[in-house]
Amino acid sequence: MSQLISSLATIVGSPNVLTGEEVTRNPKSHWDPSPLQGMAIVKPENTEEVSAILKACYAAGQSVVTHGGVTGLADGDHSTPQDIILSMVRMNRIESIDKIGQTVSVEAGCILAAIQNAAEKAGLQYGVDLGARGSCTIGGNIATNAGGLSVLRYGMTREQILGLEVVLANGTVMSSMNEILKNNAGYDLKQLFIGSEGTLGVVTKAVLRLRPSTPCINTAILAFQHFDQVTRTLEIMSHGLNGQLNAYEVMWNEFYCLGTNTNIEGTIRPPLPPHYPFYAILESQGGNEESDRELFESVLGSALEERVVEDAVVPQSERGRASIWRIRENVDIVLSHDPKYIYDVSLPINAMPGYLDGVRKALIDRWPEVAFYVYGHLADGNLHLIVAPKPSNLGSTRIKKNRHAHTEDYRICNEIIYQPLGKLHGSISAEHGIGLEKKNYMALSRNSQEVEMMRLFKQTLDPANILNPGKIV
Repeated sequence: MSQLISSLATIVGSPNVLTGEEVTRNPKSHWDPSPLQGMAIVKPENTEEVSAILKACYAAGQSVVTHGGVTGLADGDHSTPQDIILSMVRMNRIESIDKIGQTVSVEAGCILAAIQNAAEKAGLQYGVDLGARGSCTIGGNIATNAGGLSVLRYGMTREQILGLEVVLANGTVMSSMNEILKNNAGYDLKQLFIGSEGTLGVVTKAVLRLRPSTPCINTAILAFQHFDQVTRTLEIMSHGLNGQLNAYEVMWNEFYCLGTNTNIEGTIRPPLPPHYPFYAILESQGGNEESDRELFESVLGSALEERVVEDAVVPQSERGRASIWRIRENVDIVLSHDPKYIYDVSLPINAMPGYLDGVRKALIDRWPEVAFYVYGHLADGNLHLIVAPKPSNLGSTRIKKNRHAHTEDYRICNEIIYQPLGKLHGSISAEHGIGLEKKNYMALSRNSQEVEMMRLFKQTLDPANILNPGKIV
């Protein structure tokens, strides 16, 4: 393979091809500090270089794993010592913003936060927001069809993509950088690559839809005694806020209490008493500070009068708002458990209580001292679950994600979490993708015809199976 490495160095320049210790001194991912594995890291600067790299790898039958911000949680970015790692770190430019058409054209390696900031400077906003906004790339967001905090209002990444440029396995560039909202001229080919986790092609550029700025933000944290209060409040807010409801993030008691445990570094003082079973962060966004706040307080007041909300705190400053959101976004505290198993599922909202009761019972039967954390984008039907079989093992530093992933305990935990979803018509992956970790459970969320169609697409677009091999199907 030395000849291939030399060819790649000719394409991108020798300083942009890393081998040996230059590879392994990098962490495996944002969540896993163990050494990265790969034959080489190759850093192209533009689409033409990506095309030349894939053409060379295709001819050599060489596997390629594309890396963006490596913040994924399903091992979709996993690489082996036999893989070429295609790093998009140099392709990070914002090419243009159209204020009238409300679009932005970006390269795949552009960090999400940079896109958000550029849109804000133009008096606009991008509709997807994630906790990993400072690290994740738009190419990775597209490859996994990322969701996040504003799906309720704007939809997932798929709904933000107007145009896409993709390089296929053999180096062919498919450029469809559409900038218009309506284009029904035949098949919408870009949709095939959104959510494909780099298995069908490498995303190099995108045209993203932007939205009018909604700088006036109103936030509250709420407490509930019963789950039907959680859903009734969502109904009241959805109907009462005239389309301004931007987030409704629900936290079960264990997650809230850990994030407000002041004996742990990095937590905050609890804004509400810690004895309620459920908490929610409610947020609306609009364009008129006075009228928006009046509407927000009026609708929230209606929920309090109806006694579907037990208690509430409305922060009076941006600092207070950030403090409340820190409870929800400070997931690293939960992830410091060792071991812990991370899940991202979706199911009908009305099925959640029964599903969680069954899962909790099965977990306790297996591990009597288990810690079970539940939180997520309830309005989207999306729950994040973290299982810590030995909750006393709570560290103060970052621990490898799912480093016990091949143990019998992990397999049993997967069965407990995933099996009930089939009967509920739920999904084993709401927004994190399939990668390696969930592929064995695809049959619970996709029927045999759907899986066979996925295989057909893979065989057609990547017959040599060089793009992110082994992932999804």
